[in-house]
Amino acid sequence: MGGREELVRNLDQTFAESMGRGKREFYTQLPDQTGNIGQFTMANEPSLHIPYIYNYVGASWKTQKRIRQCLKTWFRNDLMGIPGDEDGGGLTSFVVFSSLGFYPVTPGFPVYNIGSPLFTDVKVNVGGGKFFHIIAQDCSEENKYIQSATLNGKPLNRPWISHEDVKNGATLILKMGSRPNKEWGAAVGNEPPSAQKL
Repeated sequence: MGGREELVRNLDQTFAESMGRGKREFYTQLPDQTGNIGQFTMANEPSLHIPYIYNYVGASWKTQKRIRQCLKTWFRNDLMGIPGDEDGGGLTSFVVFSSLGFYPVTPGFPVYNIGSPLFTDVKVNVGGGKFFHIIAQDCSEENKYIQSATLNGKPLNRPWISHEDVKNGATLILKMGSRPNKEWGAAVGNEPPSAQKL
């Protein structure tokens, strides 16, 4: 892809570029390809990971921005419902995980990417009397950007957590704000471990 900066530019273009034809013509040909934000389609399960790719290239704040945009634009409590084809629970899973603030980008790989939670305080019962507790301080519609984070009281400067953290019970505290902290999760070496050299 040409490196981190080039991949960020390509992702930005994906979310901004038009479909190149009218909606009627596009959806007549591709009826399950609804939920578009630029060329990105929220309604196609194989593309649900795309907003999280920014985490792999040092632009975690853009993941936070895009996750909130996707949830607000396409998963509303009105007649829009769910875009596309909810045939296997993938879209609903995206909404539940992303609303909590984390998402399993690579199925079967024991890592979760951090996004931008919708809730200020959530406890996930992981069994055995243990809970994965997510606290998003000052979280709101405007305060969608992570300013800093701790995991079990220790600073967390990477945009991911392990499955071990979740299943053993942990407390993730995210300090949220209205402006992006472009340094959080940006350092080389802090990207999720399934990232390959670009």
